[in-house]
Order: sequence, then C-alpha cells, then structure tokens
Amino acid sequence: MHGDFKFYASATVGVKGQIVLPQEAREELDIKEGDKVVILRAPHEGGLLVLKADKIAEMVNTMSSHLHSVSNSLKQEHSH
Repeated sequence: MHGDFKFYASATVGVKGQIVLPQEAREELDIKEGDKVVILRAPHEGGLLVLKADKIAEMVNTMSSHLHSVSNSLKQEHSH
C-alpha cells in the first residue's frame, strides 16, 4: 500500500492544541513515545502532514544520492 492514502481515524484537537495519533497508525508506522515528528502544511492548505523525522532524513539522503548521480551523468554527457 506504499504511496496510497489510508484513513486511520479522526482526532479532536485538545485545549493545548494536542491530538492523539491513532494506535493503528503508530503501530503500522512504528511511531513510539519520544520519536520526533515533523509537521508540514499540506500543499493546498487544507491539512497537515505528519512525518517521522528520521524518515525525512532518509528521504533527503536518498534524493541527494540520486541528484549526485544525475549531476555526474550530466557532467559526463556534457564533456563528450
């Protein structure tokens, strides 16, 4: 189901602005007490995205290595 949206549950925002992540989501995404999450505004301002901080670091590292490969390919192509 990678890449698909999945509905877990709804949540109510508490007095301090807190929400509880549904247990199924925490288990499936391996989110534990003390884990850092990053909260982003969705592109169309209609909601929020919550991502584990370590997953963002992995994505950045992967993107960086891909960009490095593309850069090297472009340099080789340009030198011919």
